[in-house]
Amino acid sequence: MSLVNFTTREITCKIVYYGPGRSGKTTNLQYIYERVPEDRKGRMVSLATQTDRTLFFDFLPLELGSISGFKTRFQLYTVPGQVYYNATRKLVLQGADGVVFVADSQARQLDENIESMRNLHANLLEQGVDVRTLPIVLQYNKQDLPRELILAPSELDEALNFREWPSFSAEALSGKGVFETLKAISELVLKKLSGEGSR
Repeated sequence: MSLVNFTTREITCKIVYYGPGRSGKTTNLQYIYERVPEDRKGRMVSLATQTDRTLFFDFLPLELGSISGFKTRFQLYTVPGQVYYNATRKLVLQGADGVVFVADSQARQLDENIESMRNLHANLLEQGVDVRTLPIVLQYNKQDLPRELILAPSELDEALNFREWPSFSAEALSGKGVFETLKAISELVLKKLSGEGSR
């Protein structure tokens, strides 16, 4: 749930990057963080576990404008990919205004993608969030790998995107598709906040 600060005239929105382990959630956040101007971002915080970590930082995207005279600040989070960190996933997901589901495009990772998508649905349901009204965007990462190793975006859409959310091909290491994904989820969150309704 977004937070309104009347003193600074800012609305803070939370966007969570969700998906299986090693799909590129952390790479997305690091790429964004490195390219946001210093005066418009907070410190990046990393909470490390033995095999995974949760990243967090906030930033002020001036190009997105304002809502009723309030600037919007975005907090970006990643969740741990491993299933046994589900308690942490739930905690990070709490109060999310939008979700970016980062799928690993490798064919051999399809089961992990499907399991992670089911887990997202289950965790949202447990928190009383209607997945049909929450802004969600899918990102099909690692599309730069050799063709024989990956699934095409259309195949990933068929397997993961029965709700027909916006989806983007990406190569998070090079940054291709990273800001397009972020822009799409930011706009959906702001549209919902400004009362224009969800998709």
